[in-house]
Amino acid sequence: MPTQTFEFQVEARQLLQLMIHSVYSNKDVFLRELVSNASDALDKLRLAALRDDTLDADVSDLHIEIEIDKDARTLTVRDNGIGMSYDEVGQLIGTIAHSGTATLLKELKEAEDGAGAEGLIGQFGVGFYSGFMVADEVTLVTRRAGESQGTRWTSRGEGTYTLEKVDDAPQGTAVTLHLKPADPDNQLHDYASEWKIREIVKRYSDFITWPIRLVPQAATAEGDDSAREPETLNSMKALWARSRDEVSDDEYHELYKHIGHDWRDPLETIRLQAEGTFEYQALLFLPSHAPHDLFTQGFQRGVQLYVKRVFIMDDCEALLPPYLRFVKGVVDAADLSLNVSREILQQDRHIRMMQRRLTKKVLSTVKDMMTGAPDRYATFWREFGAVLKEGLVTDPENRDAILAVSSFATTHGDDEPTTLKGYVERMKDGQEHIYYITGESRQSVENSPHMEAFRDRGIEVLLLTDPVDEVWVDAVGEYEGKALRSVTKGEIDLGARGDEKGDDEREKQTEEYADLLGWMKEQLDEDIKEVRLSSRLTVSAACIVSDAQDLTPALENMYRAMGQEVPRTKRILEINPDHRLVKGLNQAYKEREDRTVLAETTELLHGLAVLAEGGQPKEPARFVKLVADRLERTL
Repeated sequence: MPTQTFEFQVEARQLLQLMIHSVYSNKDVFLRELVSNASDALDKLRLAALRDDTLDADVSDLHIEIEIDKDARTLTVRDNGIGMSYDEVGQLIGTIAHSGTATLLKELKEAEDGAGAEGLIGQFGVGFYSGFMVADEVTLVTRRAGESQGTRWTSRGEGTYTLEKVDDAPQGTAVTLHLKPADPDNQLHDYASEWKIREIVKRYSDFITWPIRLVPQAATAEGDDSAREPETLNSMKALWARSRDEVSDDEYHELYKHIGHDWRDPLETIRLQAEGTFEYQALLFLPSHAPHDLFTQGFQRGVQLYVKRVFIMDDCEALLPPYLRFVKGVVDAADLSLNVSREILQQDRHIRMMQRRLTKKVLSTVKDMMTGAPDRYATFWREFGAVLKEGLVTDPENRDAILAVSSFATTHGDDEPTTLKGYVERMKDGQEHIYYITGESRQSVENSPHMEAFRDRGIEVLLLTDPVDEVWVDAVGEYEGKALRSVTKGEIDLGARGDEKGDDEREKQTEEYADLLGWMKEQLDEDIKEVRLSSRLTVSAACIVSDAQDLTPALENMYRAMGQEVPRTKRILEINPDHRLVKGLNQAYKEREDRTVLAETTELLHGLAVLAEGGQPKEPARFVKLVADRLERTL
C-alpha cells in the first residue's frame, strides 16, 4: 500500500499547536509519557499471552529500550509489547478519540502559566503528543502482536500525518523523535545526551516493573572495541513491597503520577499489608483533584491488580466499590491465579474480603484527614464529596463510616460546612428533626420560600445541592434518632413564637379561609391534590410542597432520565393567610359572584409558586399571557 497523507482531526491539530508553542516549565515530561505508554503496552501483551495460548507473540524478554543517535539527533523509545494495527494507529494517533478533548483544550488555553498547562498532560491520555514539545518530527513504527505486517506513522505536527504499511517492523512500538536543538533559555535540554536520559528515567520511571535499557551508540571507528552492553537504568523495585522507611514521598508521588496519569501530587498515600491465610499488599492514593469524567459512564477506575508482582489488570472494579472509583493505586495479591478473570473476581471470597478491608482503610484515612488535616480534608470533600455520598445509598454496611466523614453546607455559616454530629449538637431546645432542603445551587435553595419560617426562627437547615442528595436522605432516614426532614415536604410545625397567634387564632383562620381553599382546589384540580394554609411562609404568598412520602420533582426527573417511568405526582399548594394578596383574594371571593378573574389569579398564584421552587408552569405560554394581561390592566 502506498504512503497516504491525512489531516489531523480539528481538536488534535489545536492540541498539537498548544503543546508545541505553550511555555512548559519542564519539558522532561515527554520521556516519562513515552516510557509510561511503553510500559502499558508490555502489561497488555503479558496479559494477552496469559489469556490466549495461541497468540503468536514473543514474551521471553519484555523490555523498553531507549536509543540515542547523537549525530542524527534522534531519540527512540522502543518496546516489544502489544503494538498496534494499521487501523488502531489511525484511530489512536491520528485523532483524539476522547470525550474530554474539548475540556482539555479549554483548560490548556486558560492555563496562566507553564505549570498549569503541564498539569493537564496525561490527565486526558494524550501523552504521545508531548513528544512534539522537543521534536521537529515524530516517527512511529509499530506491529501488533500476532500480526505479520506493521505500520509507519510520521508527522511534523503541522496539521497532517502520513501512514504506510511496512513489512519489516518488529513486534511492539518504536517512537523516534527528531530532536530540536537544545535551548536552555526555554528549558529545552539536550535530550541526545545520555546523562540527561539517565536522570529523567531515574527520577520518573525507576519503579517501572519492566527493564528500561539504554542502548549505547554503535562504535564509529573500525576496530573500536569500546562498545558497551545495553544498560538497565531502572531498579524495577515494586514500591508497595518495600518498607515505608525505604521509600521517599517523592517516589510514592512518582508512582501515583504514573498509574494515575496525573501531574499533581496525590492528596494522601495509603499503605496496607495483610498477612495470614490470604496475603496481599496495597498502595493506594487519594488524588488532589477530580478527573473531568468522574461521573461519566465507562469511567476507568485506577486500581491495578497484580499477582506476585505480575500485572493482571489496570482497572480492577472488584477491589473497591463504585463510590471510591476515584482512588488510584496498586494491589498485589499472593494467592490468586495468574489467569483470573473479571467474572471470577466478582465471585471470589478473598477479593470480597480485600474490598471490605480496603474500603474501611480508605474511609478511616479520610476520617484522620478530617480531624488531623482539615485543609486537605476540605480539598478532598470539595473534589470527591458528591461521589462518596453515593455510598450512603449503595453500601449500608459502611453507611455510618461514610456519614462520619461527610460534611454539608448549612445556614449556620456561609463558608464552613457541618457534619451531622455538629448539626445535632447545635439543635435548638425542643427541635425534633434534622431539616434539609435540596436544589440546584446554594443561592436557589437559600432564597426558596420554604425557608422563610426556618430563617425567621433561626433554625438551621442543611443545604444539599448535589444530585445524589435527592436519594441518600431517603435511604439514611435518620441520624442518632433524629429524622431527616425536608422543608419542602409534609406539614411543618415549628412551634409558636411569643409574638405569633395561638392555636385559637389559627383555627379561626382555617375556618375563615375554608371556602376559598375548597374553591381553589377545584380550579387547580388537574395539578394539585390539596390547598391549605401554610405555617412555613412568612413573606411569600404561596409555595408548592410534596406529601411526606412523595417523590420530589427532581427525583422524578432523575428516574425519567434513566428511562424509568414514574407516575406523575400531584402536589400541595400552601398559601400564606397573612399575605395581602391572599387576604385580598379571600375578600374578593366572598364579595364577587363572577369569579373568572379570580380563577386566573389562582392560576397565576400556583404558577408563581412553581417558579419560586425552580420549576416551570405546565403551560408557559399561557402563564406569560396571563401575566401580561394582568400587567396591562394596572397601567
